[in-house]
Amino acid sequence: MKLLSRSPDETEEIGFRLGKTLRAGDVVGLYGDLGTGKTTMVKGIAKAFGINRRDVTSASFTIMAEYPGEPPFYHIDLYRIGEGNDLESTGIWDCIGRDSVSVIEWAEKLGDVAIKDFIRVIIDDAGNDRREITIEGTDEQDWNNL
Repeated sequence: MKLLSRSPDETEEIGFRLGKTLRAGDVVGLYGDLGTGKTTMVKGIAKAFGINRRDVTSASFTIMAEYPGEPPFYHIDLYRIGEGNDLESTGIWDCIGRDSVSVIEWAEKLGDVAIKDFIRVIIDDAGNDRREITIEGTDEQDWNNL
């Protein structure tokens, strides 16, 4: 599914609507260049789980932030993970899937790892605060109302 966002607020709203479709075990991988709105998308998704948008910041320096709830919500940011770094040491495999929802910025750094119920969100800069957002996954028909 392809969507066009004309502002950061619209990107956050698309994230919120996507978040409303997510269930325990889902993993969302965010792809896009620096400054395209990945953290803005996370704020919207988190809002769907009752998390205040002000509580969601870029996890770049902590790599992972956990927000308690039902299901638990994890915001993972792999920006600082370099080539050849061991993802095992981050602890992300302990929270991806299972009974939580995880959103991973810079998901391309996961490599070719197969993750069940993986949803890929690609955010491309279309200029003038506009973003082309592509959502791919296993149940695209669930996103018809986005």
